[in-house]
Amino acid sequence: MRAHPSRGTSGNRRRILAALSVTLLCSTGVTALPAAARSADAPAADRAATATGRAPAIPGVPRVPDGLALTPPMGFNNWNSTHCRAEFNEAMIKSIADIMVDKGLKAAGYEYVNLDDCWASPKRDANGKLVPHPQRFPNGIKAVADYVHSKGLKFGIYTSAGTRTCDSTGLPGALGHEFSDARQFAEWGVDYLKYDNCNNEGVDAKKRYTTMRDALRATGRPIVYSICEWGENKPWEWAGDLGHLWRTTWDIKDKWQALLPILKKNLKLAKYAGPGRWNDPDMLEVGNGGMTDTEYRTHFSLWAMMAAPLLIGTDLRKATPQTYEILGNREVIALDQDPLGKQGTVVKSGGSRWTVVKRLANGDRAVALFNEADHPQRITTTAKDVGLPKAGGYRLRDVWKHRDFHSAGTISATVPAHGTVVFRVSPSKRWAAFPPAIEAGTDRAVLVEEGDSHDVKTTVGNLGRTPAQDVRTRFDAPEGWRVEARSPATARVLPGGRTLRTSWRITPPEDAAPGSYELTLTTTYRAPDGEPITQTLPVPSPIVVPPPDGTPYASDLPFVYTDNYLGPVERDASVGGAKAGDGVPLSIGGVRYAKGLGTHATSEVRFYTGEQCSVFRAQVGVDDETGTQGSVAFEVWADGRQVAQSPRLTGADGPASLTADIEDAREVRLVTTMGEDNYAFDHSDWGDARFEC
Repeated sequence: MRAHPSRGTSGNRRRILAALSVTLLCSTGVTALPAAARSADAPAADRAATATGRAPAIPGVPRVPDGLALTPPMGFNNWNSTHCRAEFNEAMIKSIADIMVDKGLKAAGYEYVNLDDCWASPKRDANGKLVPHPQRFPNGIKAVADYVHSKGLKFGIYTSAGTRTCDSTGLPGALGHEFSDARQFAEWGVDYLKYDNCNNEGVDAKKRYTTMRDALRATGRPIVYSICEWGENKPWEWAGDLGHLWRTTWDIKDKWQALLPILKKNLKLAKYAGPGRWNDPDMLEVGNGGMTDTEYRTHFSLWAMMAAPLLIGTDLRKATPQTYEILGNREVIALDQDPLGKQGTVVKSGGSRWTVVKRLANGDRAVALFNEADHPQRITTTAKDVGLPKAGGYRLRDVWKHRDFHSAGTISATVPAHGTVVFRVSPSKRWAAFPPAIEAGTDRAVLVEEGDSHDVKTTVGNLGRTPAQDVRTRFDAPEGWRVEARSPATARVLPGGRTLRTSWRITPPEDAAPGSYELTLTTTYRAPDGEPITQTLPVPSPIVVPPPDGTPYASDLPFVYTDNYLGPVERDASVGGAKAGDGVPLSIGGVRYAKGLGTHATSEVRFYTGEQCSVFRAQVGVDDETGTQGSVAFEVWADGRQVAQSPRLTGADGPASLTADIEDAREVRLVTTMGEDNYAFDHSDWGDARFEC
């Protein structure tokens, strides 16, 4: 929960990086705190613990036994929807508790109602105790916790392993006050603690988080311990002995390009997760408005596949029915909460296609087919590849459609842009009782040149062993568009293992302007018992201007598609901040560029080249507006193939030349990816970017 350093709004990271030297107390293994942390108002018990490294004894209270968070915690946290704005208060939290019960979220498994930063007053009292904010929580924290408990829910709270929390107001952190604060939390009835990492005075992370673990255990109250260390010191390697979950990455944002690097980093850490010890890729953004419902379903699906904590981050008082449908999907939740506790692993990836598999307690496999691209793609695997034994047939349970199909062994779908299809797969002797799985899709993205027609092919494949009957496929297009099937689009019977292939000609109206449009591919068929089944696939179908000629600059060409972590992609200027046009002239390593593109990793810019261009060239690097900070790699993709990649470049590096062979490519994508640190300062420039056509 940190302000974005690129915007210059927080000095926390700079203070943290300027780490202080620490003295280890070898007899106890704890860290001596800097003077700033050993404040005079720290309670005597905390001063004693700091000096001796021993937790103060609580007469008659044994240490808390293990056994908490045997499945990933589920609940609500206000931060992603309110931050520290005024609407975060007692009334909101009570309303959320009511809604969680009334809307069935409690029954679906959500149990924690957690406060984040800004619940406290700026100063402790004369005894060094935390004081609830008098306007936000006029009746105190215990009254709120009691209300939450009265609903059959559990209550969580937040503080930081530093002298202050992350908010710029300067609210008190727990460093040097761990035992006093933990006692206070226990007295209030806290069941869950999120322990952040801001203003930590350079004290060793493991020592800070160990001290709070000991303080929580000393209270005698079972409290789930969430270590929010941002992944800076690889907590997955050591935090399993301290807490129940640990943040693996920087903060999530409600943007597609912010979600992707968090997902990719967390996917690599599957071996560290298990009952009572979970990788935490941060809270959910579902419903906050920055992504589409398709992207939110992907977000929710893949967090469940990764056995991640599911902490709702939207204001449930304002949530749409679609948001409740996603958050309340009990079949997806069951994958997350599976008692075996296995995090899903990547069995195959490439070309923006991902296959993630999660082993379940009853032997089933959850299989997620994730399409990172901005157009539909076929993603396929087999029962053998996901670890299932050989069988005559397999049951495929689509956990979003809530229905069963069967397959002879292929697990496949044409997945919409940024979408995820999730099957629960098992060998079944009753496979013939389920209709055959049908996969319908297009061969490539539909790009229509202005004033022209476009030919596209579709396939409808029967993945099962029984025939599909009365198969029909059609394209639904915007008003005024003409869609002509140039080969059969129906089949009276489609046997198992067979495919219906159809060629189409798509013609937009002559006066249709370039821009984004969408077709829908609809396929209907009947199962052997006569049951009608319908599948739909949205197909983005932009109208594009004819391809360029000569040697045009990229900044002078129309974009087919853009996605940028911070603000819009800028033409002939750096990305600047979140607003359009707030950048400065492009500059890399002191070299100025009058022409080019300013982006912020992670980003993507797509161009239509119509098989008319041969080479793309650019001078790439991190813009000088970030100083020496930032860490970015640049990639060029042609029709789904990576054709050029830069080394990882930082703000301390000069410009690097990037040349890509794009001969015969219909589309070219310019992509930036962030370094292993985080997204901060990743202002990525494509200087003098131009095509040879």
